[in-house]
Amino acid sequence: MDRFVSHYLLPLDAKGRVSVPAAFRAVLAHDGFDGLYCHPALERPALDAGGNALLREIETLIAGFPAYSVEREQFSLAFYGTSETLKIDGEGRIVLSDTLKAHAGIDNAVLFVGLGHKFRIWEPGRFRAELTEATGKVRAFKRKPAARSTAAARPFGARER
Repeated sequence: MDRFVSHYLLPLDAKGRVSVPAAFRAVLAHDGFDGLYCHPALERPALDAGGNALLREIETLIAGFPAYSVEREQFSLAFYGTSETLKIDGEGRIVLSDTLKAHAGIDNAVLFVGLGHKFRIWEPGRFRAELTEATGKVRAFKRKPAARSTAAARPFGARER
């Protein structure tokens, strides 16, 4: 498997460590990434995490801006300036920094949620609210026949401009 799928609720231990789900560690190993790349999600109280696939996505996004442009500098700062590469210990655990935990509101438990090429780390209560909102939007989208046919006409992964 080369995608992050499913979700896992895990506690932080007394030292602030949390186990990365074995299925997610397997994806990281398959991707050839030693550790875990992690940064605060830009528009959510959560953490984006992953390996080389996530880094490639960020690099592609940043490379789309002209060299030395303000936009390129801002995106670089937002992603690289706030990111951390976390070491996965011999028992499959990571330590989330206080900065990362504060951004996501994490206290004593985390929810790992697969998003395909990356995953998000949530405080469980915040994730429930996010899932409720996302599910409502997906249901509303499904009820609009024109929206479904428009989305189906676009190639997979194509974005509206």
